[in-house]
Amino acid sequence: MAVFSAVAALLLAPGLTTPSSAQPAIDAARTEAAVEQAVEKAAEGMTPVATDPAASKATAADVWNPPSNLVQPLNEVWNHVSSTYPDLYGFRNYGWDQIMANRGSVNYCVRWESDTPVSAALRDQIHAALKKQFGKWMAAMLDNGQGHNAWPYTNVPVNIVGWAVKNRSTLQWTDNSVDIYTGILDGAGAPQCSPDCGRFFHQDGNYSRCPGGAARHYDQSLWLTEGFQGGAGGDWGQRMGRAYFTGALGQENIHIYLHEVGHTFGLDDFYDWTPTGQCCFLMKAGSAAQITEFDKWMFRDFWRHLKYRYGL
Repeated sequence: MAVFSAVAALLLAPGLTTPSSAQPAIDAARTEAAVEQAVEKAAEGMTPVATDPAASKATAADVWNPPSNLVQPLNEVWNHVSSTYPDLYGFRNYGWDQIMANRGSVNYCVRWESDTPVSAALRDQIHAALKKQFGKWMAAMLDNGQGHNAWPYTNVPVNIVGWAVKNRSTLQWTDNSVDIYTGILDGAGAPQCSPDCGRFFHQDGNYSRCPGGAARHYDQSLWLTEGFQGGAGGDWGQRMGRAYFTGALGQENIHIYLHEVGHTFGLDDFYDWTPTGQCCFLMKAGSAAQITEFDKWMFRDFWRHLKYRYGL
């Protein structure tokens, strides 16, 4: 399940883990039934096909050279995206937008919704895993060390700027390497970093009320919840079980996290259909445990259709 933010009149964004459609939402995971109900209401009256603003622009500089066997399924995916995302081009808080606004980096808050203690060593392991896993998607945008199709960054640093907990005693370190937020709870009682510092809440980039200013703002949250099953992802970040993530720190691919990051960048789910010739890929939940060639080219295709907004 993916949960996306609302901007002004509740702009809708794509990428639900369950079901595969879009919904306006606040930073909280919804039940599947609630998501389905919201999607049905949101879809009423929407234009069925999105118009690509880049279609009328010069495309001479566009580089699009997927493997021949992926051309048809990629076209099918984008046609599906164009006809099912209610605000495909109007939404302005995809992961792409966040990185471009930061000029090539992304800031994270860790929401620790658990009473399990966190040592400095465990904190550092979580930070390292987060950077490595996020970097796998960024690597998908490189060809021989250079950005694919005008992607401007060969390296996208991941900065973990804060941790949110209910009780300070849960965090067993005394250094000031990250900002610590205690007792700031969302509507469901889960700890969160200060909304004054969150891009989800301030998509105009105004962090004047953030104690650390713009440098300490966060774009996404890694939300680790005790007993949570599965995952959720959207422009606000990624949510999954605390035990799952910490238990997977030594794995090469933390696949639930990787799947949810795909949603952060706009990729869809594939619960009710499968592109021609494709059986197993990360965004088809349960069929792959790593970013596949097809995932990589879907990711690149999303960038191809959005890069115009940055003048690229």
